[in-house]
Amino acid sequence: MSFLIVLAALAFLMFAAYRGYSVILFAPIAALGAVLLTDPAAVAPVFSGIFMEKMVGFVKLYFPVFMLGAVFGKLIELSGFSESIVAAAVRYIGRSRANAVIVAVCALLTYGGVSLFVVVFAVYPFAAELYRQSNIPKRLMPGALALGAFSFTMDSLPGTPQIQNIIPTTFFKTTSWAAPILGTIGSLFIIVVGLSYLEWRRRAALAAGEGYGSNLQNEPERAQAKSLPNPLLALLPLIVVGVANFALTRMIPQWYGAEFTVAPEILPGLKAPVTTPIKTVVAIWAVQGALLMGILFVVLTAFGRIKDRFAAGSKAAVGGALLAAMNTASEYGFGGVIAALPGFVVVGNALKSIPDPLINAAVSVSSLAGITGSASGGMSIALAAMSDLFIAGAQAAQIPLEVLHRVVAMASGGMDTLPHNGAVITLLAVTGLTHKQSYKEIFAVTVIKTLAVFFVIAVYYLTGLV
Repeated sequence: MSFLIVLAALAFLMFAAYRGYSVILFAPIAALGAVLLTDPAAVAPVFSGIFMEKMVGFVKLYFPVFMLGAVFGKLIELSGFSESIVAAAVRYIGRSRANAVIVAVCALLTYGGVSLFVVVFAVYPFAAELYRQSNIPKRLMPGALALGAFSFTMDSLPGTPQIQNIIPTTFFKTTSWAAPILGTIGSLFIIVVGLSYLEWRRRAALAAGEGYGSNLQNEPERAQAKSLPNPLLALLPLIVVGVANFALTRMIPQWYGAEFTVAPEILPGLKAPVTTPIKTVVAIWAVQGALLMGILFVVLTAFGRIKDRFAAGSKAAVGGALLAAMNTASEYGFGGVIAALPGFVVVGNALKSIPDPLINAAVSVSSLAGITGSASGGMSIALAAMSDLFIAGAQAAQIPLEVLHRVVAMASGGMDTLPHNGAVITLLAVTGLTHKQSYKEIFAVTVIKTLAVFFVIAVYYLTGLV
């Protein structure tokens, strides 16, 4: 019965999200409904102590990133930089390769360390302009953005700084470069199959005479200028963000050390010292600093183009960031409540019975990521509960822990992007589309990512490559 309660809560939230209802409203309803069926007296304590704690914790950590990312993306629109990049891409690459261009730009940013949420904000104006000029249906765009930002650069490519590739290092004592050959093979599988699918969808729409679309929501503003900026200048803000994020990630720990304390002697209004463990915030601070540098760069190089519309544009950007952050935070709260239910423990115990160590790890992590709607959340829960079992199984089968790292990381990015996933909801909110219009393409990427995990496992067993 407890397992059915978890499934019912998950199905209800997925249905609500797919039908276009607000996840901010329905995530707590789904989570607390499951608690009500488990223990009615626990509803209020769980709402305050788990759901709201998780939700507020997410906003505390990530809202500045959402806001700065949205402002950065808006300035890319208003400056005309997005149109300039698109015009150059169309001229030198061709309209027929729009999907490949979008995937490449997203991949460059995410592999450079920019949060996938920020990438959606930053690349959307560029992608929308490219799709408009290429007359490709906008409804297909989320699939390309998801393939570029949520897949191979998130967890497959060796060395990626995304959190999904970092979490396994603390459990398996590996590095982010674990199993480089398998990770590269898995990435190529995702790229080739994913782009083939997107191109098939694009050609089908072209043959049906379907264009970009009309009466669309949240359309980027077109640059009001007779001549566009130089495309090399237009690319520089993206490069600034990537390089600054890379540099700050390494420099912040050197500046602050392991932790930093603000004492009452410095700020007399404090009643007690405030101590911040730097390791827990370095990635967030680095992204925030990089985005601030990117925003400053756009302001300095395109002030004349953006000054008249900056006030209205920044208000719209902050409003969009608030909605996207709250959507994702509600999902985070939902996952925290679901992870505490008895039915979730039943799921975890059932998954332990799979005999093959790599398949066990892949299925366990992917299943829990799907249930919680979070790649990092599902993986953290799975590894906290079952990492010793995974390690023992791998060692008994003489499988290097590097291989286990790569399989677990890739599995976390498998079924996590179900309709209730926070990143999916953010992507659709930013692009102004709905699940009904565009989730088919996102789900195809989800299936491709999941298949890639088992493809990599098969390659390892057949070749022994690491």
